[in-house]
Amino acid sequence: MSPNKENYLKTIYELNYDFTKVTNKRISEIMNVSAPSVTEMLNSLSNEGYLTHSPYNKIVLTDKGKKVSEQLVRTHRLWEVFLNQDLKYPVDSVHHHADIMEHLSDKDLMDHLNDFLGHPQRCPHGGIIPGNGNGETDADDKLLSMIEDGEVVQIVRLSDNYEFLQYFNSLGLAIDDLIKIQKHEKFDNSLVVEKQNGDKVTIGSKAVDYIFVEKRTENMFQEK
Repeated sequence: MSPNKENYLKTIYELNYDFTKVTNKRISEIMNVSAPSVTEMLNSLSNEGYLTHSPYNKIVLTDKGKKVSEQLVRTHRLWEVFLNQDLKYPVDSVHHHADIMEHLSDKDLMDHLNDFLGHPQRCPHGGIIPGNGNGETDADDKLLSMIEDGEVVQIVRLSDNYEFLQYFNSLGLAIDDLIKIQKHEKFDNSLVVEKQNGDKVTIGSKAVDYIFVEKRTENMFQEK
């Protein structure tokens, strides 16, 4: 299978845990490719038995597609951990390099790398590494856009999109940060949140669908 096809399968697998419908548009946004390119690739993967793609734009991985994509996600995220933890690559730079390495790595190599890394549970972007999750999956997270005003949450995962990661870094936020939802702006659907140090941050309406959180208590937020 070509690396390009593998990237599509990996992206579709990850989008299944993003609480939004897996559509041509969403795949196009995450992968930074044109809509016609997505349609052509989906048709090809469907013909090869890796997914089903209905006229109503419902994209579902088959068992064959799930098996391949889960292994790709595991490989990709383990390389991201190694690049960030051991080679000190910044979080927003590891995706591209892991993309290259995942297509050159077999299961035996990844089993050895997993042992070397100590079976990490999450990648630098917060995604659960398949087989290492200790019962947790990405499905345990919620989109930031789903959280109501006044709730306290912890940032646990980010969508693996380079432009978004650059934007996220500019906000002065990080994975594991506790934030409190102040208000959803009616004008542009942006979100105002409060950090534990009292600073207010406005997050754009598109970005709130790229940030995943878990609910926490008010007492935890008040602990400095």
